[in-house]
Amino acid sequence: MNPVVRKAEARDVPRMLELVRELALFERAPEEVTVSLEHMRDAGFGPRPVWVGWVAEERGRESTESNESTESAEPGAPSGLLGMAVCYERYSTWRGRCLYLEDIVVTEKARGRRLGEKLFKACAAFALEQGHHHMLWQVLDWNTDAMRFYARLGSTFDPKWVNGRMTREQLERLVDSGG
Repeated sequence: MNPVVRKAEARDVPRMLELVRELALFERAPEEVTVSLEHMRDAGFGPRPVWVGWVAEERGRESTESNESTESAEPGAPSGLLGMAVCYERYSTWRGRCLYLEDIVVTEKARGRRLGEKLFKACAAFALEQGHHHMLWQVLDWNTDAMRFYARLGSTFDPKWVNGRMTREQLERLVDSGG
């Protein structure tokens, strides 16, 4: 079968969340995935969507091992989702609109079929269509396979910028500290 990449739909979200959990397990942080199915669906397909996504789907099969859902399946949910990419818009005061690639993941069994490249190209095409100046993403410093993947597509890594982060608890402490 020849997989196709298409824009994600609300019915894909249960399988997409499974893929997010698969990625988190690979990245040695499964406990950090705390988003609920309802929240993820609403954030992508509710009244104020904040993310857009694409899925790589195996067409012409009733079911596949790669889509055994542990979430409650949506009526009409596609079988055979092999990968996904999720992006959202950011704004740079220096350069303008840009697209941030939050996650790109292809199931282990489907790797080597250039699905990651197809998903990445779908995001890149969307960025250009929307008038974005550039695209950003992060890679864990030990994930050399991902670094090679992005380099093969022509990307570069910025050695000058360090990512900052505050958890919800840190934000609450900051806000509650007064002053």
